[in-house]
Amino acid sequence: MLDPMETGEPEEFDLKNFLPYLLNISGEVTSSGFQTSYKEEYGMTRTQWRVLFHLGRYGDMTARDICSRARTHKTKVSRAVSALEGMRFLKRQKDQNDRRFETLCLTTDGDKAYKALCRKAGQFDSELSAKFTPKENAILRRCLRQLADFD
Repeated sequence: MLDPMETGEPEEFDLKNFLPYLLNISGEVTSSGFQTSYKEEYGMTRTQWRVLFHLGRYGDMTARDICSRARTHKTKVSRAVSALEGMRFLKRQKDQNDRRFETLCLTTDGDKAYKALCRKAGQFDSELSAKFTPKENAILRRCLRQLADFD
């Protein structure tokens, strides 16, 4: 068989090895695995969990700050904030200097949910990590942080 590079014909595209596809599928599989933790116990969506996480991890912030940190569209964050407020997991506080802005903060119930879900997330992460050697794990995380531009 002739080498496609020698004949000028393009190589057959292999979707299963296309990095964006692999990352997306891997993300969906792993995300849906953890989804049961926040969905079944708290009735949360993925975006609600992310909003809860950011407030729990980084403290009080605006919805705009969460959008930026979580890289999530403002409409999704706005809906998540409203739902979490309805669940009494967060509250809004008007900015004293500029009443157009609201600072979001977790309530006591929100903080409890955040801490419980973080414990479950740690357990889930350990289960996923067990599929790899420590060296593979370190390389995978380093590469993913590079792609996500976290470092």
